[in-house]
Amino acid sequence: MCPLRQPSTPSYAVGGELRVYTVSLSLRGVGTRLHSIKIGSCHAQTQEHHWKKSCITTFNTGTHFTDSTVTMTTVLSMASNAPALNKTKTKNKDHHYTDVHGLPCIDKLVRSVDDNPETISTKITGTIPEWINGNFLRNGPGKFEIGNQKFNHWFDGMALLHQFKINNGQVTYRSRFLSSDCYQANKEHSRIVVSEFGTVAMPDPCKNFFQRFLSRFEMPKPTDNASVSFVTYKGDYYVSTETNFMHKVDPETLQTKEKVDWSKFIAVNGATAHPHTDPDGTTYNMGNSYTAKGRLYNIIRVPPTKKTSEDTLEGATVVCSIPSVDKTKPSYYHSFAMSENYVVFIEQPIKMDLLKIVTGKMRGKGISDGVYWDPKLDTVFHVIHKQTGQLNSVKYYAKPMSTFHQINAYEENGFIVMDMCAADDGKAINNYMVQNLRKSGEALDEVYNTMCRVFPRRFVLPLNVDNTTPCGNNLNTLTNSKATAVKFANNKVLCNHEDLHGDDLHEYGGLEFPAINYAKCNTHPYRYYYGCGFRHLVGDTLIKMDLQGKQMKVWEQPGLYPSEPVFVPSPDAMEEDDGVIMSVVITPNKDKSTFLLVLDAKTFQELGRAEVPVNIPYGFHGTFNSTA
Repeated sequence: MCPLRQPSTPSYAVGGELRVYTVSLSLRGVGTRLHSIKIGSCHAQTQEHHWKKSCITTFNTGTHFTDSTVTMTTVLSMASNAPALNKTKTKNKDHHYTDVHGLPCIDKLVRSVDDNPETISTKITGTIPEWINGNFLRNGPGKFEIGNQKFNHWFDGMALLHQFKINNGQVTYRSRFLSSDCYQANKEHSRIVVSEFGTVAMPDPCKNFFQRFLSRFEMPKPTDNASVSFVTYKGDYYVSTETNFMHKVDPETLQTKEKVDWSKFIAVNGATAHPHTDPDGTTYNMGNSYTAKGRLYNIIRVPPTKKTSEDTLEGATVVCSIPSVDKTKPSYYHSFAMSENYVVFIEQPIKMDLLKIVTGKMRGKGISDGVYWDPKLDTVFHVIHKQTGQLNSVKYYAKPMSTFHQINAYEENGFIVMDMCAADDGKAINNYMVQNLRKSGEALDEVYNTMCRVFPRRFVLPLNVDNTTPCGNNLNTLTNSKATAVKFANNKVLCNHEDLHGDDLHEYGGLEFPAINYAKCNTHPYRYYYGCGFRHLVGDTLIKMDLQGKQMKVWEQPGLYPSEPVFVPSPDAMEEDDGVIMSVVITPNKDKSTFLLVLDAKTFQELGRAEVPVNIPYGFHGTFNSTA
């Protein structure tokens, strides 16, 4: 049991003035399970802000107490960049986070295009540095209609792979549709044959009525439409989505080489499209499994080298399995965090209703219908040792939030410093319907204004927490971070974040699609990160953030929509930002003029661009394949 004591004023201050709050819990009966805690009104003052806030906080603890009356002391930082844990009240569908008007229509960013498998020359403006030699690879949806049927969700479009080949200051372009089984089947039948995230495949019209009726009760088959990202395992390039299927591709030709099924190597039903790689090439990922024993979140390790030239995922192992508390409604996750010695799984309140998902076909609903946001639940950080597979008995709690992409994570003086892009609401995933992206006028403004903005945040997780660690104190002793971590029960730590930005980022709609100098800084302390500003439903600016002072630089041009930035270091780089940022910029107001943008990563000034005489839809993720 966590030792309890009377309030005492702490001898330190983190991120402004700290206040001490006494929480009285009247529990009837011995062995009562504590279900909720309420923290009364609080007051804080910092140099920059003076405000008063009623913060009624409720969170599930599941902790057993045997005392009839308990007093618990909690120290919470109320600095503007480390707010107290505040439960977000359930928002109705009409809740507005912003009041933006006059957004331009971006329907051309989600239009179907043809692929261009033969190389196309580009028009160079400015200078593309001659030291850049390799393939800038991008992935994303490229076909949103099959025959007279339409996909419903942005994630559903058929995967279109892009290559910008850069050599001696010149750039060529090519693209290919991924030759997946679902693409070939859709193409052959001129209709949607395989269900996607937001789209249900209709029964074959050539079958009789009884056959069509029975097909409604068939289990949905996972798609192999790998439209999310390019990833590497054992030196080979794959395109990935979040099912159990990936495709090995040739980065030189973009040709599809081999379909690979995770479940043939380890007991998982899928894996994320955002693995992390150690310097020696060992790759870690996460995937769910649905077994008779329950629903498990699995940490996966793939060895760095092949034993034969035909190897794909041979040697992959499950390092650790974490049971889902709710067996029928596990959490959805898009990625995870990794430091030098640990993997951090972020169990967020975006839930998957498995009953709705497996019955979706008979109800005519896609997988997206079973994905929902539950703001009554906390976010929980699970820490796993990469080498031993040991799951830390301490659970780290944060207020309900959603996160799709982590920025970086590293260890420092007994803490894990974990940076991510996060929002206080998790409904956005279901807002990216194709029909929403194609809206205009007030209808488009309404979609944007009802979506919660995403901002970069830092959490600090203390690793050395045990039964002797006192409750009620801020355990974060790092002088360079204003995040807080407070033990409130045995093996339970409450974490409040630090904002990794200044107020000026609000003017740019927050930040997503984060990137760092991965080769140099992943799992290590770092200074710079990059991303897209979101003053629209997609990125409309490129941003460089300096964590020393949280100063930012911005590249923007009206009417242009840059995609995820990718950092490429210069050959003789001495400093962290010696290199370039590359991004594909979509130009919906000018036909066939999409271009590859190259910025000096240090100054954030444009060096050059390579204009492509074709239309390219707005995509998701990419990587740089060096051939130097």
